[in-house]
Amino acid sequence: MIEKFKTIKYDNCEEIVEKKSRFIANLIYVENEEHAQNEIKEIKKKHYDAKHNCYAYRIIEGDNILRRSSDDGEPSGTAGAPMLNILEKNDIANVLVVVTRYFGGILLGTGGLVKAYSEATLKSIDNNELVEKELGYEIQISSSYADMKKIEYFLKTNNITILKKEFLDKVNILVELSIEDYKKITQEFPKNVIRNLEINIEKKRFISKKVRE
Repeated sequence: MIEKFKTIKYDNCEEIVEKKSRFIANLIYVENEEHAQNEIKEIKKKHYDAKHNCYAYRIIEGDNILRRSSDDGEPSGTAGAPMLNILEKNDIANVLVVVTRYFGGILLGTGGLVKAYSEATLKSIDNNELVEKELGYEIQISSSYADMKKIEYFLKTNNITILKKEFLDKVNILVELSIEDYKKITQEFPKNVIRNLEINIEKKRFISKKVRE
């Protein structure tokens, strides 16, 4: 089972020039393969006049990681595979990298192509911010209005993200938290809250890893 991985915080675009050829790297966060393929189509449409639009992506699918790459007309193994290898080595997933090449008239050779596509990919990663994701829970906490401030203080001091609050006959607070924090909540909440408290797991999913001060 996949319990943690890294992904990017935002999409970005970087460019390098190698012997007059332009290599434009787009690094894009994607949720699934359909999302990735749609982004590839959009980039190909945008750079319709480019010589090549090579890509690689790694996507979490259940307990597996989907891996795809394409050299898009470049010599086999000189573009997509090196780009995918960089994602693999850095344990980056749910990310698509598309490197568009505008040919500058000078042949780079297989070694030069591997170097250029790798450098463009690495530059896009280096100029982004990586976020650690870990398997956790989305849970709903239901309590009386009298205990709401006490609960919010506990969540804040433990760096647990509140996603949503509903004010009905009870206060329903939807939060995301790590499995470790879930254990902590179930053990420590009874000591902090006197009245009736309900904690229900809504679903299991990957959440951003919290950095504690």
